[in-house]
Amino acid sequence: MRKLGKKISSIILASLVLTLGLSGCQAKSKQTINDKNKETLVISTHDLVEGMFRKNVFDPFEKKYNVKIVLELGNNYNRFNKLREGENKPDLIILTDHFAMEGIEDGLFEKIDRKNIPNIENLYDIAKEPLGKDYGPSHTIASYGLIYNPNEIKEPITSWGDLWRPEFKGKIGLSNINLAGGIFPLLIAAEQAGVDIKKDEDKAFEKMKELSENVETFYNKNSEIEGSFTQNKVTITDGYSFFLDTMKQSIPEAKWIDPKEGSYAVMETINIVKGTKNKELAEKFINWILSEEVQKAQALDKVDSPTNKNVKLESTETEGVVYGEENIKKLRTVDWKYINKSKKRWTERWNKEINPKGI
Repeated sequence: MRKLGKKISSIILASLVLTLGLSGCQAKSKQTINDKNKETLVISTHDLVEGMFRKNVFDPFEKKYNVKIVLELGNNYNRFNKLREGENKPDLIILTDHFAMEGIEDGLFEKIDRKNIPNIENLYDIAKEPLGKDYGPSHTIASYGLIYNPNEIKEPITSWGDLWRPEFKGKIGLSNINLAGGIFPLLIAAEQAGVDIKKDEDKAFEKMKELSENVETFYNKNSEIEGSFTQNKVTITDGYSFFLDTMKQSIPEAKWIDPKEGSYAVMETINIVKGTKNKELAEKFINWILSEEVQKAQALDKVDSPTNKNVKLESTETEGVVYGEENIKKLRTVDWKYINKSKKRWTERWNKEINPKGI
């Protein structure tokens, strides 16, 4: 089960890490077109996807519609910037929600015709129109919460507020603000300070400054926090649901906690690129990847957490995935439009006040 569980961590890690130093980040085509009689569909997606999507997603779609899928691979940051700069023009692009919102704001995506994508109606509400009804749905979802080593903690952790407990000084690892999930600690700090960050950034940063006294490291790569956790330099870390299995490889007792205030949803959206000549085929592919059959196969292989509510899994099949209406409803969403507008300002302030040494 652990071996399977690492599949989901590999794919979404490639999605979430934004740093430029990530190996294999340049977008590249992994296929050549051998049959000129076949229509082609070019999909921009994450590194490592080809092997994990080939069996359940790509091969059956190619066979069903007599088409050829060509992949452009890379991480969110580089693929999105290449699209924005006009360096590539895929038909479809899969991006984490906050990058997708930037794409919408920049006018990079076509508006979808939901009549051509009937499987959207089978999704959990959170996934149907995460960034507006005119744009792509979420084909998979992860949650952002806490992972901790119970061997090193006396009192249970139940709340985001527990991160401020004095006994955790120098024992916490948090995402740096340049990561996809790096904005969540600041939002959590605002909530713990009792303010709306849109109305009072100062108190949010003051509370975050208090928390920074407990932070051993603000990590820039998931591999960094994995090493710190393994070496017991860090007892608690923020992270994604799929990353627990990786942590358990070195500390089998590692536990996941959904804080009582709620974990945050991280969604993978699929959008049609502006100007494509294959919009009809692109909509067919979106409908395909949202289908109950495909979503269940991906969940069973521990590649993706299903957003199609018709997918049914046995309790023994849910390890390593976010599953079920009850769990999905608990996830919190954020205003990515406002966050993207504020991110540059917040990052500059973060680097001066919260993490000036870049630790």
